Amino acid sequence: MEASVMVVGAGPAGLMLAGELRLAGIDVVVLDRLPRRTGESRGIGLTPRTVEVLDQRGLLPRFGDIEMSGLGHFGGIPLDFGVLGGGDRAARTVPQSATESVLESWARELGADIRRDHEFTGLTDHGDRVEAQVRGPAGRQVLSARFLVGCDGGRSAVRKAAGFDFPGTPATTELLLADIRGVDLESRMVADRVTDGMVMTARLGDGVHRVIVAERGAPPQRRTGPPTFAEVADAWKRLTGVDISHGEPVWLSAFGDATRQVTEYRRGRVLLAGDSAHIHLPAGGQGMNTSVQDSVNLGWKLAAVLRGAAGPALLDTYHTERHEVGRRLLANTRAQSLLILGSEEVQPLRDILTELARYEEVARHFAAKAAGLDIRYDVGNGPNPLLGMRMPRLELLRGATVTSSTELLRAGRGVLLDLADTPRLRRRAAPWADRVDLVTATPRDTAAPGGASAVLLRPDGHVAWIAPGSHHDLPMALERWFGPAQQHGTAYTRAV
Repeated sequence: MEASVMVVGAGPAGLMLAGELRLAGIDVVVLDRLPRRTGESRGIGLTPRTVEVLDQRGLLPRFGDIEMSGLGHFGGIPLDFGVLGGGDRAARTVPQSATESVLESWARELGADIRRDHEFTGLTDHGDRVEAQVRGPAGRQVLSARFLVGCDGGRSAVRKAAGFDFPGTPATTELLLADIRGVDLESRMVADRVTDGMVMTARLGDGVHRVIVAERGAPPQRRTGPPTFAEVADAWKRLTGVDISHGEPVWLSAFGDATRQVTEYRRGRVLLAGDSAHIHLPAGGQGMNTSVQDSVNLGWKLAAVLRGAAGPALLDTYHTERHEVGRRLLANTRAQSLLILGSEEVQPLRDILTELARYEEVARHFAAKAAGLDIRYDVGNGPNPLLGMRMPRLELLRGATVTSSTELLRAGRGVLLDLADTPRLRRRAAPWADRVDLVTATPRDTAAPGGASAVLLRPDGHVAWIAPGSHHDLPMALERWFGPAQQHGTAYTRAV
């Protein structure tokens, strides 16, 4: 057996998954067909929820001095994340190359085996293991793992080899992208509709500007490579009247608004995460961000099943939770595509939505969707509004030590946060102490959200149980998400 888990694709989703698995002590091999990282900027920016996720693992400082912003947009309608009331902010213009560099360093430090110049060519699921056919420096090989996860992008070879259904709609329009040096352009971070299409610009740092241009009615082309810089510059001049042809192109790309999602995120011992499972217009940078969050949802569950702490039912929740997130993502990006790229017939709808967004409740709805903070998982019934939601950062005191709910998730374990110093509560949770950290603390400056006296956090930061306000008993919630209690001092031993 080569590893417990084989991950195909060393992009953000694959590297995040590798790090999550290594945090839980699971051996993992990552295969990527490229000999090295491309260094291309690709997706830029981190949504507030992804910022939280990276902060949960202590990774934000590795990005250095990044520009944070409380502003976003939904389909070109400006949004202020301040309406969410939690100080949530996005990281602007962080290139995907920087995200990949941070995640790869972290995964390698944790012991992930990352093998570049290894191209996946096929697989066989034997029921108790998966064999992958790979072409690499040593020639053709067959590598084996208990589970294989495809994180290899929108044209996923794993998805095709495993026979996943990938229904949806083809692209109807094309957008051209160029990162350019030697130009000085006004920043247009929110999609700017012009007479015959849409344009956007962003400053990426180091003298580089990103431009995106879409001409209304321009059909997608069958391309075997990126567009030429002349194509981008000509389209930009037609739509804006500004000549950028003197600039130096750093990276060029074209993409469309195709929308597809697999019908299942798991088939036997093969799973998909990120763009392998869903493609869409990358409105607001949601694609890469959702991909990272797919992996954070999957990692701890797959680890628990492999260690024998939980049965396959826990792994099934990866599909039920993240497929619904993906479905809603596709719906909101299709809506944004109409608002951004639609004809003048869409203008009345755009005007009405802009008007509605001035109402605080509507603004909160759109802002939470764009920020990735509207996700609620089914963790059981109860009246507390935090059930199933992500836990907002809560500053805490443990005696004289200052910490936070976010920092308590650094190790990628569950956390039972006892905010009322209730010994009985901790005694009830003690049989799960090998998987869940039992922490007694008090809120430092503000009351606990949801009026909580105790909160059970999953390793991904979502609230699995809360008191008061959950209809489930604490041991029931612990067993559902962390497996059966440890019996007679003997930890779980059954591995899948």
